[in-house]
Amino acid sequence: MTDTAASQLSRILHLIPRLADGEAHDLAKVADEVGADRKVVLRDIQSISERFEAPGGFVEGLQIFLDAEGTVSILPNHFLRPMRLTRGELCALELGLAMLRTERPAEEHAAIDGARERLREAISRLPGDDLGEHRVASLAATGSLERLRELREAHRSGRKVRLTYRKGGEETANHRVICPYAIVFTNGMWYAVAHCESSDGVRIFRLDRVDGVELLEARYTRPRGFSVEDVMADGKAFRAEGARTLRLRYSPAIARWIAEREGKTLADDGSLVIDHPLADTDWAVRHVLQYGPDVTVLEPANVREVVKHRLERIVGA
Repeated sequence: MTDTAASQLSRILHLIPRLADGEAHDLAKVADEVGADRKVVLRDIQSISERFEAPGGFVEGLQIFLDAEGTVSILPNHFLRPMRLTRGELCALELGLAMLRTERPAEEHAAIDGARERLREAISRLPGDDLGEHRVASLAATGSLERLRELREAHRSGRKVRLTYRKGGEETANHRVICPYAIVFTNGMWYAVAHCESSDGVRIFRLDRVDGVELLEARYTRPRGFSVEDVMADGKAFRAEGARTLRLRYSPAIARWIAEREGKTLADDGSLVIDHPLADTDWAVRHVLQYGPDVTVLEPANVREVVKHRLERIVGA
C-alpha cells in the first residue's frame, strides 16, 4: 500500500505520545502497534528529528535517543506536564463551535452539539475561582453580520443592491449596483457572487470589504444558465477582470503534503510547482508568507515585490 503523507502523520501522532515518557521502548513492539515495518518507523522518527517533510511548526523541542539494542525514547519538554486549558480557553472553544454550527450543513449539527455539550460539562466542573490566565482572542474579520443578512435578503427576494465596497489594497470605497446571484462561504470568508452593473459582468465581493448595503426596489432575474461552480476554482472564490496566475515552487520540505492535498505530482527533486488562479494579491501574499522560505514566487513579478516589501517591513518593525 502506498505510504502517503496522511498515513505518516497518523503514525507520528501515535508515536510521540506513545514514546514521550522518558522511558526506553522496544522499537519492534512499537512498529507492531502502528502496523508498520521497523524501517518505516525509523524513518518516521528521523522525520520528526529533522523536521523533514513536515509542515512548518509541526514538532519542536524533541530529544530522541536510539541505541544499538533497538530501543527508542523521546524527551519532549512540552509533554512533561498534562495539557490543561483555562476556563477562558474552554469558553472560546465552545463559542467557536457555536459559530461553526451556523456555517455547517444540518447533518453535521449533531456532532458539533455533542462536542459543545462536553465542553459545557468540563467548564461547569471547574472550581469557581479557576479563572486561569486572562486572555483575549479575536476572530478574523469576516464582515458585518447585519450586511450579510441584508445581502441574503436581497438574494432571496431578487432585489438589486447598492453596494459600498473597497477593493483590495484601497482605502476609499466606491458605490456600485449589483444583483446578488449567490452568497458563498469558503476558506473562512463570506462572498457575494453578483452581476455588477458598473463593470457589466459577474464579480465576487468579499463581505469584510463591504462598507454598506442598500436594498433597492428594482428587481432582477438570475440568468437561467448561471452556476456558482463556474466562478469557483477548486472550491475557492475566484473571479478577476482578466485571467491571472500565481506560480509557486514549494521546496521538498513541504511539497509532498501540498501535492497530496492538491492532487499534483512531485518533480524529480521532490519539489512542486503549482499554478494558482490569482484574483487577490493580498491572498497571494498571505499564502506565500505562511510557508516562509519553503515557497518561491516564480510569477508574477509584482507579487514577488509585494512579498519582499512586506518582509522588509516586518524585519524593520
